[in-house]
Amino acid sequence: MQVKLYDTTLRDGSQREGISFTVADKLKIAQKLDELGIHYIEGGWPGSNPKDSEFFVQVKSLKLKNAKIVAFGSTRRPKVKAEADTTLKQLIDAGTEYVTLVGKSSARQVTQVLETTLEENLSMITDSIEYLRSKCIKVFLDAEHFFDGYKDNPEYSIQVLQAAEKAGAEGVVLCDTNGGSLPEEIAKAVEAVTKSVNICVGIHSHNDTEMAVANSIAALKAGASQIQGTINGFGERCGNANLCSIIPILKLKMSIDCITDSQLKLLTETSHYISELANLVSEPFLPYVGASAFSHKAGLHVSGLSKWSGSYQHIEPELVGNHQRLLVSELAGRSNIVQRAKAIGINLTPDSKEVKDLLQQVKKMESLGFQYENAEASFDLLVNRTQMGYAAPFELIDFMVVVEKQRRPSAMRSQDEMMAEGIVKVRVDGEVMHTVAEGNGPINALDAALRKGLCQFYPELSSVHLSDYKVRILEQTSGTDALVRVLIESTDGESTWHTVGASPNIIEASWLALSDSFEYWLITKKCKNCKKQ
Repeated sequence: MQVKLYDTTLRDGSQREGISFTVADKLKIAQKLDELGIHYIEGGWPGSNPKDSEFFVQVKSLKLKNAKIVAFGSTRRPKVKAEADTTLKQLIDAGTEYVTLVGKSSARQVTQVLETTLEENLSMITDSIEYLRSKCIKVFLDAEHFFDGYKDNPEYSIQVLQAAEKAGAEGVVLCDTNGGSLPEEIAKAVEAVTKSVNICVGIHSHNDTEMAVANSIAALKAGASQIQGTINGFGERCGNANLCSIIPILKLKMSIDCITDSQLKLLTETSHYISELANLVSEPFLPYVGASAFSHKAGLHVSGLSKWSGSYQHIEPELVGNHQRLLVSELAGRSNIVQRAKAIGINLTPDSKEVKDLLQQVKKMESLGFQYENAEASFDLLVNRTQMGYAAPFELIDFMVVVEKQRRPSAMRSQDEMMAEGIVKVRVDGEVMHTVAEGNGPINALDAALRKGLCQFYPELSSVHLSDYKVRILEQTSGTDALVRVLIESTDGESTWHTVGASPNIIEASWLALSDSFEYWLITKKCKNCKKQ
């Protein structure tokens, strides 16, 4: 069975609240989707805004290997000739081989929203497709509100599709525009459509009832051969059908080779890349591509996985470019400790005193506010510190932070400024370094002072920087003396790691997480150039 993937992240996906892609973003996403093996990429609505118009100009410079770029727009307006319609002109000017036209396929939508007659709507669809075909453009019809219309007036909804076929459309795409249909309703309607037209039938599902993926698969089983969706399910309201779930379902569950095995391994990377361009945090609990999709916390599960990878995983995560994560927490068993230690090159046995002590240490630390589920780097350090001969790359002697509000006279500043000064004293190889640095806050100042001192011994540490900083109050009713947990994300431009600190003092909690971050990088990288300048 041949299935074509149609991505509308650049158009429907960008309608999600909080997303606004630049032209450069859209070009990068198009390139990434092409590498993934997507067959059709809907670039936007030319003429609706300057960014979409510019995209269709610039996308011609991309050397795409797999995908066809599609322009999106509406049929001609009521009582306007196709050749005089500005939307159709802009679609032609976009210069794409394919165009997707959206047209009403619900009788009620035609009369109450479009405010025209059923006959005029059929003429609008026919005229628009015929006009674009006369310009040698291939056309898909997005049958808007098809499933709702089919429930009310199935004869008219089918007439719309037949009119599109007669006018020369390549295919008709059935849209669950309001996202309220159920899989059995989708299947029944698609079966009726495939008996009524002889062109490609597609499905475009919205996720308002959490059914978009299920509805897409139901449509496919009923005879559809094109699936529309977006990366990560981005879209208006509750989103669109998530291609990051649909693609591996087709490949791994239904043996439909919609993309190659090597392209499938790009799925997780593509998901995270597009989230980053959308300025959104990658959703950790997404199936297949989320950071937690293959994470295991219960000791019983980890024990089972060590014997058979399929015991608590439905696929091997590497197939979609993801990886397994073994979480360590107070709920963990010995298998969690052993498997996590193995991942960093330390071999332990489940019944050893070392493992029992580590498990007790984890439980003790979590009772003090630490949590290692999302701070694997801090846990790895916890394991390393139990090993004979382990020597930390630096030792804290003391630190101090001063926060001051002062007036700095300036033509550019008329208000008082906050200034923080961090003072750190550390020992490296018996040599003490005392450094001072300023920052825009106490944590920034502490980071700068510690980095300033350590970089004199470890110059490669200059590539490391803090990329995220989160504080959580653990005792909501304790007021200003509450226990706090600090989670820090750090990166060197190539990899990312997380560390944790906890204390009633936010500065101390931050220091613990910050110093763990630097220590982890130093022992992990074992940098060759780590010597005093």
